[in-house]
Amino acid sequence: MRYTHDLTDQQWNLISYCFPKPAVTGRRRKYSYRELLNAIFYLLRTGCQWRNLPKDLPPWQSVYGYFRRWTKAGLLAHIHASLRDHIRLVDYRKRQPSAGIIDSQSVKASETSGARGYDAGKKINGIKRHVLVDTMGLLLMVMVLPANVQDRDGARLLLKKALAVHGRIQRIWADGGYAGALVAWTQRVFGCVLDIVKRSDTVAKFIVLPRRWVVERTFGWLGRYRRLNRSYERRTEVAEAMVYLAMCRLMLSRWVKH
Repeated sequence: MRYTHDLTDQQWNLISYCFPKPAVTGRRRKYSYRELLNAIFYLLRTGCQWRNLPKDLPPWQSVYGYFRRWTKAGLLAHIHASLRDHIRLVDYRKRQPSAGIIDSQSVKASETSGARGYDAGKKINGIKRHVLVDTMGLLLMVMVLPANVQDRDGARLLLKKALAVHGRIQRIWADGGYAGALVAWTQRVFGCVLDIVKRSDTVAKFIVLPRRWVVERTFGWLGRYRRLNRSYERRTEVAEAMVYLAMCRLMLSRWVKH
């Protein structure tokens, strides 16, 4: 292994089946899928620019081209979902979760970022990641929107998309920013309970809030990847793909330990 986030043989064997099989005819690929994926993980971990990938990795044009191709085809999201389902099964849980936690994270955006807005509460000009995780902290879905979109409005868009895929979810925990009409709307539209976990105004010291700490830990996991600490992506689907990739790398490390 040249870099800390290069895939081991065991890790690569866990996901290699998701990639297209080599064509019988035509010119052979110069770079393997594994090498291309290692280059993407390097960029994600270090936060470097595409053009500044080390010379011992495949050329950045090839790496970026395959990354865009895999993003458009939904391959990265498919790998992420497969890994998440298997980890849940290894932990003796059902493949589809029955509960989740929703939250958002505002991130500053560079001048190259396509979707930007000003979050007056956090005083951040950038994007907001709306995420839904299971009770293990594994990502179920992420939606990237401008930071000026309110949590409740972003939650409606996220839940419409997420609960169409994860229809078994019956309860979702959230913080006080999601209180109000969203609670009744979630119950009426999806038959799902949105449980608001509020902080106590009488307690001055830090306390771990039930369920809410799970999604905060997930944000902490994502913070290990420098590419995610600031938004550089012009398209929201690319920004979302970066989050799925980060979770893929985390899950690969976790799964191999079992």
